[in-house]
Amino acid sequence: MHERSSVGELAQRLRQELDRYSPGGKLPSSRALVERYRVSPVTVSRALAHLAAEGLVVTRPGAGAFRAARPAAPAAVGDTSWQAVALSADGAADLVPRTVDASGVTATLAVPPPGVIEFSGGYPHPSLQPERAMSAALARAGRRPGAWGRPPLEGLPELREWFARSIGGPGGTVTAAEILIAAGGQSALTTALRALAPPGAPVLVESPTYPGMLAIARSAGLRPVPVPVDADGVRPELLADAFRASGARVFVCQPLFQNPTGAVLARDRRAAVLRTARAAGAFVVEDDFVRHLVHEDAGPPPPPLAADDTDGVVVHVASLTKATSPSFRVSALAARGPVLERLRAIQVVDAFFVPRPLQEAALELVGSPAWPRHLRALSAELRARRDAMVSALRLHLPELALDHVPSGGYHLWPRLPDGADEAALTAAALRAGVAFTPGRPYFCAEPPAGHARLSFAAVGGSAEIAEGVRRLRSACSEVLG
Repeated sequence: MHERSSVGELAQRLRQELDRYSPGGKLPSSRALVERYRVSPVTVSRALAHLAAEGLVVTRPGAGAFRAARPAAPAAVGDTSWQAVALSADGAADLVPRTVDASGVTATLAVPPPGVIEFSGGYPHPSLQPERAMSAALARAGRRPGAWGRPPLEGLPELREWFARSIGGPGGTVTAAEILIAAGGQSALTTALRALAPPGAPVLVESPTYPGMLAIARSAGLRPVPVPVDADGVRPELLADAFRASGARVFVCQPLFQNPTGAVLARDRRAAVLRTARAAGAFVVEDDFVRHLVHEDAGPPPPPLAADDTDGVVVHVASLTKATSPSFRVSALAARGPVLERLRAIQVVDAFFVPRPLQEAALELVGSPAWPRHLRALSAELRARRDAMVSALRLHLPELALDHVPSGGYHLWPRLPDGADEAALTAAALRAGVAFTPGRPYFCAEPPAGHARLSFAAVGGSAEIAEGVRRLRSACSEVLG
């Protein structure tokens, strides 16, 4: 059983048994609970921590766990209806309402109910994460002199140097002085959009695109304007049209294994995108979120757009999170020119700095022999899982059109049959025991067709992929006929 479900089930059983004990009564020892429920000591410890957080038990080091005193009567319910007026007051009629819709993000962060296969996940399964290497790196980092001190506001010099080499390549087109360490890609994107566009401004986005980026833009009062993407990435002529029509000064893109299509910006379009943005006096925010998730059968990926940019057009976002763990939130912003100081100022105001122990752990990890070994193993496993899902879909669900099979990333983007109801299919799939992400949240305007984003990295392996597709077949039979 998965550790998360084991902890939840044990916590629920202990809740049900609390009535056996009077307030202050001692619960069985951890060893007794391990033997009774045949779970690990870690599971017992975490389940008791859940109950302690809920105020149901009190743990005393060396003494054990005790039922807490009966809770006091609940506090009186207040009237919060006044907040509807306060939160909707924009102050100026011409500003875009700063709505905060996190549904597209939470769909990839939420843990499905026990027994549901997770084709909706936005991060690799624990079996794909370098947990042992990360733990060792964190332990070594904690022993470094000054590891718990305050880091430089821009980030540790050695980590900035590593990111500069990773982004700029052996030619050294990006320097450490042009790097800011940030707390994950989402935080870096938020900083970039706040720095580059005032509230109410348009911002060009790929269509479809990552819902989290749309949520960032809308929560900042920006107006996303779609630019269509095909199998070779964004189309430069449509990008030029969008700049002229909207007056936007920012374009956000994912040139490598775009989310959700998996497209890679074609070689002949790379320079055209930079020229188009430069002619419009605009910035390109390059979200390079899965550079470390290249599949084994892919050739060397193209360098980041930032590596070819000499005029400061590109604000680049690089991250270690997707290749490591959702909690290993270390990323970098790369930029040159006056915009770098604005990015730095906004980041300092928002978060001060990324915790030094995490930066030190990142340095330990990427500098260890375990890092290239992990990337090679991850590359091979992602290819195997991708192929398993592609084969299963083509065999059991040929009505889902799979126009593009990516050579990197962690998901597929099949198109649903004409007229298919995404919401109905999503609900039917969940009843059948498989969760996927519907396509609608990936479009900031009307979608041209229904889609599904299916993650092959968030599950336990190829056998689970096959079972998930079988369950999805059942849901499609129910909804599509």
